[in-house]
Amino acid sequence: MVHASAHPGPALAVVVPTRDEHENIRPLYERLCAVLEGIDWEAIFVDDDSADGTPQAVLELARTDRRVRLIRRIGRRGLASACIEGIQASAAPFVAVMDADLQHDEALLPRMLKTLQEEPFDIVVGSRYAAEGGVGDWDEKRARLSAIATSLGQWLLRVSLTDPMSGFFMLRRDAFELSMRRLSTIGFKVLLDILASSPRPLRVKELPYRFRARQAGESKFDALTGVEYLLLLADKLVGRILPIRLVLFSVVGALGIVVHLAVLWLFLSVLGSSFLVGQTAATAAAIAGNFTLNNWLTYRDVRLAGWRWFGGLLSFALVCSVGAVGNIGVASLLFGQRDAAWWAAGIAGAAMSLVWNYAMTSILTWRRPQ
Repeated sequence: MVHASAHPGPALAVVVPTRDEHENIRPLYERLCAVLEGIDWEAIFVDDDSADGTPQAVLELARTDRRVRLIRRIGRRGLASACIEGIQASAAPFVAVMDADLQHDEALLPRMLKTLQEEPFDIVVGSRYAAEGGVGDWDEKRARLSAIATSLGQWLLRVSLTDPMSGFFMLRRDAFELSMRRLSTIGFKVLLDILASSPRPLRVKELPYRFRARQAGESKFDALTGVEYLLLLADKLVGRILPIRLVLFSVVGALGIVVHLAVLWLFLSVLGSSFLVGQTAATAAAIAGNFTLNNWLTYRDVRLAGWRWFGGLLSFALVCSVGAVGNIGVASLLFGQRDAAWWAAGIAGAAMSLVWNYAMTSILTWRRPQ
């Protein structure tokens, strides 16, 4: 039964992931109010625990306008996962995703909405590379990197899309729900993730826009951003066969062996230490190095910092110590069997240790906030 006083939900939700964008919140809100006049809309800001007052700026607006909402995430991060949480938090039949840095042209939103309402498309993408679009004042290096990333994305998707890297788009809710259980949530290119995860080809239309210069705040683009994009592509290719985290954890473990041997050689050949001292130092260096690299890369979305970093290092070392004991035990047991090859026993022990370390550190060291 529907009560007479009930009000329908918004027709459009605009999801805006934020991290340290305090100065851009009100200008973006005012621009949305201007271009979306006459449309029943809401803005959902998904903030990754900004330290510059961004959540407070959003709350200040929300207290005077119920169309503004805030999701504040503690202990987890990532633009793609923030967008997905924002989309899931709304019941609107149409959802737009855009950045808070004012570089996307909000004036395109009404045209995007009208296209989805009147034409048989699943997603409308704001394209910087379509005719009449543009990338603004990018330098040659950034333009070249973007061109390479775009080519990789087009190869993966196998669709005629000029800007699969776009962070500015609008889609139907049912199109998102087709993909949501297959999403990788890695990195910052959620459009590519949605398109590559759909069980059927999504119908896409591109509308050109000119990418604007950032007015306030700092760009979040760094070396890890590029690494995350490559990880997303890898996950779309092999993720259903082998978890990409396990692949990364294994690669980091292999690098740890190299570190271990290098430190052991340094202590024995250069410093003249005993084997016991060298082995102890090498083990400690490998564990610390593996933890640091896994924390930075493998578990970047739940990265530990401050005192939690030291607690994570301790739990990682304890788990790996148990894994080492298990490694030796399994390998010794198999080697003791008749006709067992030494290399097969060694691989079996290492594999057991890898699975143990990966599973237990996921639970104990980098456990996700509830």
